[in-house]
Amino acid sequence: MSTMPAITSASDHPCTPSAASAAPASRHPAWAALTLGAIGVVYGDIGTSPLYTVKEVFSPATGIPLDTPHLVGAVSAIFWALMLVVTLKYVVLILRADNRGEGGIMALTALAAQATDAGQHPGWRRAILLTGVFGATLFYGDAVITPAVSVLSAVEGLEVATPAFKPFVVPITIGVLVGLFLLQRHGTGAVGRVFGPVIVVWFVLLGGIGLVHIARE
Repeated sequence: MSTMPAITSASDHPCTPSAASAAPASRHPAWAALTLGAIGVVYGDIGTSPLYTVKEVFSPATGIPLDTPHLVGAVSAIFWALMLVVTLKYVVLILRADNRGEGGIMALTALAAQATDAGQHPGWRRAILLTGVFGATLFYGDAVITPAVSVLSAVEGLEVATPAFKPFVVPITIGVLVGLFLLQRHGTGAVGRVFGPVIVVWFVLLGGIGLVHIARE
C-alpha cells in the first residue's frame, strides 16, 4: 500500500513571508500593553515626585522666595537630576548589571560577592555583603516613605481648592494608600494596567498646561 505525500501550500509553511510578517504584527499589541504598564509603574513615581519636591523647595523653612528666577532654577535642578538618575544610573549602569536575569540590590550584591575570592579577600566580601544589606534597608525605607509622601502631597492639593478639605486630607490619604496596597497584591501588572492610562493623562495635562503658560510668556 503506497502513501501519497501531503501537499501543503506555501501559505501553510511556518517560514513563509506571510507567517513571518504575522509574528511582528502580533507583537505590537503586547509591546503597547507592556509600555503602558511600565508607564504606570515606573513613571508614576517619577512623575509625581516633583510635586512635593517643588513644594519643599519653596517652603517657609528654606527662605527661598517664589519668583521667576528661583522657580526656573528649581525646575532646572529637578529636570537634570531626573535625566542623570534615569539615563546615566539606570539605563547605562543598572540595566546592564544583572545576576542571571535578576536585578535589585540583593541580586547585585550576590553577583559582586561571587566575583570576590573569599579565601584571598575575606574583608572585601564582608564589606560587599554589608553594603548590600545597607542598600536593602534604604530600598525598604524608600518603599515605605515614598507612597505616603506622594499620596499625601497629591491629596493636600485639595486645600488649594478650598480650606474646608483640610480635616479630610489625612483620612483620604489613608484610604487611598489602603486601596493601593489591596490592589498591589494582585501583582505589578494589575497596577500598571490601572495606572498606565492615568499617568498618560497626567503627563498630557502637565505638558498642555506648561505649553499654554510658555505661549503666554
